[in-house]
Amino acid sequence: MTSLGITVTDRDGVRHVVLDRPDKKNAVTRAMYEVLADAVTSAADADVGALLITAQGPTFCAGNDLRDFLERPPAGGDAPAIRFLLGLATTDVPLVVAVRGAAVGIGTTMLLHADLVYAAPSASFRLPFVDLAIVPEAGSSVLLPRLLGNARTGAALFLGEPIDASQAERDGLITKIVADDELDTVAEAAARAVAAKPRGSVRATKRLLHHDRAAIVEAIAREGVVFEERVQSAEARAVMAAFFQRGTRG
Repeated sequence: MTSLGITVTDRDGVRHVVLDRPDKKNAVTRAMYEVLADAVTSAADADVGALLITAQGPTFCAGNDLRDFLERPPAGGDAPAIRFLLGLATTDVPLVVAVRGAAVGIGTTMLLHADLVYAAPSASFRLPFVDLAIVPEAGSSVLLPRLLGNARTGAALFLGEPIDASQAERDGLITKIVADDELDTVAEAAARAVAAKPRGSVRATKRLLHHDRAAIVEAIAREGVVFEERVQSAEARAVMAAFFQRGTRG
C-alpha cells in the first residue's frame, strides 16, 4: 500500500515501511505520521516477525515538515506523531532500520527504539530541536544520555553538532556501517532473519530488553506537553518563519 508519502508492504514475514517522499527529503507530515503509527501499532497483530524502515532517495529523513507542523501542530496524546512514538516504544515486533544520508530530528530519534540499524557511510545524524526553539521528543531526553552520556548529548542538542556514521557506530547508535549499494540488501536480510526465528521467543526477548517501557512512555508524554507548548510559542514561530524566508531567498 502506498499512501501520502509512505509505502507499507508485508512480505516474507517482514513489514516494509518506506519513507517515500524523496522530493521533500522525506520530511514527515501529519498524514505520514498517521500511516506510520498504524503500520507500527498493527504489526504485532499481523503475521509479521519484523518491521523494516527504509527510505527512497539520498536523504533518510529531514525531520518534520515544518510548514505542515506550523499549520497543524501536534496536540494531545492521540496526535498521529505521538501515536507513532508510543508505537515504537511499546511494540513487541523487532525494528530494523536502514539509513543513508541525513537523519534529522525524528529521523534520528526513531533509531533509539530500533533493534538493528544499518547505515551507509554517507549517513549523518542531527538533532536541531533547540535551534528550532522546540525540545527533543521520542523519549530521547532519557534515551540519548543513556547512550551517549550527558556531555555528548549536550553537544548534540545544545550545539546541534552532527554525528557522522563512524561516530554513530562507536556510540552504539547504529549496528554497522554498510556500503551504500549493499545497504538495503543487508538490512532486509537482517529483518528476514529475525522474522524467521521463533516468533514467541523473539517477542519475549524484546519485552525483556525493553523492560523499562513505562519510563520511556512517561518521557514521551512529558516531552509531548513541552513540545506542544514550544511549537505554539512566539519564539518557535519566529525561528521557523526565518527558516522559510531563508529558503525563499535560496
